[in-house]
Amino acid sequence: MIKNLIFDFGKVLVNHDLQPLLERHFGDDEVSLIGFHKILSDPEFINMCDRGIIPFEKMIDGAIKRYPEYSDAFTFFKDNYLEEITGEIEGMRVLLKKLKQSGFKLYGLTNWSDTIYRVMEKFDIFQLLDGVVISCEEHFIKPEKEIYLRLCDKYGLKPSECLFTDDRMVNVLGAKAIGMEAVLFTTPKEYIFEIERIFGIKIEQ
Repeated sequence: MIKNLIFDFGKVLVNHDLQPLLERHFGDDEVSLIGFHKILSDPEFINMCDRGIIPFEKMIDGAIKRYPEYSDAFTFFKDNYLEEITGEIEGMRVLLKKLKQSGFKLYGLTNWSDTIYRVMEKFDIFQLLDGVVISCEEHFIKPEKEIYLRLCDKYGLKPSECLFTDDRMVNVLGAKAIGMEAVLFTTPKEYIFEIERIFGIKIEQ
């Protein structure tokens, strides 16, 4: 019996969009914008922060030395990082409250750097979670099995009693591999449909 609902953060609880922030800095310089975006999207850059190998600000300082032509852009990005997080996913806070009232325990499991603490302070939706596991603290990232098991160990959860949702299929499959139920997140409406299908309950929208 499913008792615990586990949520990814980015594009599930909160939305993030880097493009407007970069456009504000680069203006019409599309070539530089694309080049800088490519650096920020580098899996090595992302994973080292998400694994907690190096703090976000230290990574930025190193990147400035490596790419001095983008020093102003990196400084701007560091100073304005929170603007990339554009808000809560519409409808999710209300939904989480309803699920909590229905008796489910709610947890968060995210791949994120140490910037996540500022994000969690800013958005009230995170206060509805009964517990969280963050990759930068555990030094594992989804879809590695260790991070799912860490959540279970930390809060005394049985995988068979958990339903996980994430906007990336590879992470959904990672949860299934350790015995959790898991669904791909697309929209709050589709998630409600999955909840109703799995549990045979009706959630008012």
